[in-house]
Amino acid sequence: MDTSRREMSAATEIANLLYRYCAFVDAGDLVAACTLFQHAKLKMITSTELQDYKAMLALLQQVIIIYPDGTPKTKHVVSNPLIEIDEAKRTATSLSYYTVFQATENIPLQVIANGRYLDKFEYVDGHWRFSYREGVSDMLGLISGHLRLDAKLMAGLGNNNK
Repeated sequence: MDTSRREMSAATEIANLLYRYCAFVDAGDLVAACTLFQHAKLKMITSTELQDYKAMLALLQQVIIIYPDGTPKTKHVVSNPLIEIDEAKRTATSLSYYTVFQATENIPLQVIANGRYLDKFEYVDGHWRFSYREGVSDMLGLISGHLRLDAKLMAGLGNNNK
């Protein structure tokens, strides 16, 4: 019974990391969102090489449109997290879905993107943290109110659809 309580606690802590990222992005706090990945390697659309959180922050600051209220006027929803915990190795993995909603003065409420996050975690100093993330975009809608994308980045998004 002790083990299942620990697993539930670990699964909750890991799920909260997934949710916290969304909350930070939707609040326009890109620094806090990226800091969650300070110990992680990231597979990003801009490179075949794994990147760090500073590269992620630079990309998000370049492409995410922040409105006068300080937010991107989005709601990122993470759902169906399938969390697998290896207590012996103090690691975990997660596959989850994301859906991004947006509404602005000029854009009615709509889904603008969805896809999957493939995440890895490690347990260090009494807490779970990200150790790897790959985001896969499955479907894109009207993203012009959310992201500034040049042809290279659009091509990367297109190649990311798996």
